[in-house]
Amino acid sequence: MFFLYSIILTIAFVVLLPRFIFDAIFNGKYASGLTQRLGFLPAFIQDGRPVIWVHCVSVGETNAARPLIQRLKSDLAPFRLIVSTTTRTGQQLARQVFAEHAEVIFYFPFDWKFSVRRALRRFAPSSVLLLETELWFNFLREANKSGAKVAIVNGRLSERSYKRFGYLKNFMRRVLSYPDLALMQSNLDAKRLMALGMRATKLKVTGNMKFDQTVDDDGVLATEFRTRFGISGDVPLIVAASTHDPEEKWLLEAFKRVWKSAAGTLPRLLIAPRHPERFRSVVDLIKGSGFGWARRSETASSRDLNAEVIILDSIGELRSALSLADIVFVGGSLIPHGGQSILEPAAAGKAIITGPHTSNFKVVVDEFLKQDALIQLSPSADSEIVDQLAAAISQLLDDPERRRVFADNAAKVMATNRGATQKTVEYLRELIDDQGGK
Repeated sequence: MFFLYSIILTIAFVVLLPRFIFDAIFNGKYASGLTQRLGFLPAFIQDGRPVIWVHCVSVGETNAARPLIQRLKSDLAPFRLIVSTTTRTGQQLARQVFAEHAEVIFYFPFDWKFSVRRALRRFAPSSVLLLETELWFNFLREANKSGAKVAIVNGRLSERSYKRFGYLKNFMRRVLSYPDLALMQSNLDAKRLMALGMRATKLKVTGNMKFDQTVDDDGVLATEFRTRFGISGDVPLIVAASTHDPEEKWLLEAFKRVWKSAAGTLPRLLIAPRHPERFRSVVDLIKGSGFGWARRSETASSRDLNAEVIILDSIGELRSALSLADIVFVGGSLIPHGGQSILEPAAAGKAIITGPHTSNFKVVVDEFLKQDALIQLSPSADSEIVDQLAAAISQLLDDPERRRVFADNAAKVMATNRGATQKTVEYLRELIDDQGGK
């Protein structure tokens, strides 16, 4: 079955190669780290200390790993840390936040035997920590063969992934025999993984480490934003976080309606698209909206102070922007994508709006709704989305007390659910101590 999987993987790569080349040339999406993805990695000389490999897919997992890595460094015996990511945005953020902790930060290898083996032989990790649920089949098998202890950390399994893996139950049972430990975010996630074939003795529920994150509202970057863009408490700021196509179009239309009906000070809008390759098209959309605009990546100018719409076309700066918001809309939720995480704006103590499509974070969203800590729009036709979005924003702008209640409730949910990182470290200590280095 693994041989068949490798063949299918290779065929898929060949079929998609023209798209990869197009994106690499015009967007730089897959060009970054190509040699590393093939297993050609920086030199690394073993010195007897154990090596812990932490893998984060993208920005969300990288942020979730920040408190974990800090705790591992402070609580465990000396070890060498290496960090990998899959996406370019994750790589850029990892290089910013883990520069002091990690000896090597690199791109995760393609899931072919030769590239996976090259990476494992180069670093010889004693432990591999996979953030969320990265079930790369050849990697898991080869890591197990190498003698490394493998743990799924902050694991989750969306309904969509669960259904997809369900068609391959026999194969999944074998794949899930390779991890030594799976630390899951919720009972639902653990039950799903067990239903796919993971032994119950390997499963633990630790909660979601993203509840342990904090947002520093006094950071240097937040101060820079305030100064450059003239952001103050007198003018409400709406932040649209991790948006997808065509959400920006709907947001701008809703923003126009909010302006027309606003009873008080006219708000400003900051849009942070989820994918860097869309920055240019979103800028073009904003230019055609009729609003004054400013672009984070451009040289500062006098127009920045009065721009009605700001585009955050940068990597790793959304956390600082969230600290300045009055209202946060979380993207990927107006379309059948499954939504992006609401926990970063909640950590900042903000009033949050999301669309109806939040299956990627069902357990979290349900908890926030139960505690009146989130406004979720109802499923509707495309023609009604703008109406709902404009109404939700206007209601929060016109009622500061209601806005404060939602923000306070979000902060309370975060506080109630903290502690996953500590539990995770306790389980990982047992696993790593049992390994005893290499």
